Amino acid sequence: MSYEPARPARGLLLTPEDREAPARARRLRELGLGRHADPALDAYADRLAELGGAPYAMVNFIDEEQQFFAGLRIPYAGTAVKADGTRPELGRGQPRDHGFCPHVVVRRHALVLEDVRDYPRFAGNPVVDEYGILSYLGAPLIDSTGMVLGTVCVADVRPRAWGRSGLDTIKATAAELVLRLERRGADGFPL
Repeated sequence: MSYEPARPARGLLLTPEDREAPARARRLRELGLGRHADPALDAYADRLAELGGAPYAMVNFIDEEQQFFAGLRIPYAGTAVKADGTRPELGRGQPRDHGFCPHVVVRRHALVLEDVRDYPRFAGNPVVDEYGILSYLGAPLIDSTGMVLGTVCVADVRPRAWGRSGLDTIKATAAELVLRLERRGADGFPL
């Protein structure tokens, strides 16, 4: 099944152009990241979800073609139900125009969306309709070369006031994870 992006409603912004994507893809390959699920990153996503009190958490690497959730925490069956009564099914790979992480990568700054419906540029995003995501908190993974590799994020199917502590926590976990990823890449140590 192929994905045809919908034309945005007048005034909505598309996912921003990502001029660093080719260099990022090379850097991800150097570090051995972004193309396979990683149990250590799944455990990291579990920790993020617990810290944020959120049903979803991801360690997301973004290359030229897609987003890949190398670390993924999704709700257990029966715990998350979208507004239409269906249950979301989130796979490891997503198109670049899904979600909010591509915005974080291009902006190079954390993004706090307490209720995505309050922001017309984000409310029309496919994850709102397809997965019922209504709130998001994410921070960029910026390595020692200055390259944004991807993001760490938490998301919820209800509006959330993440607060200053939530923002500080997501930024700190992003910085911690980058150090671990680079150390693992250099030394071969586990996460």
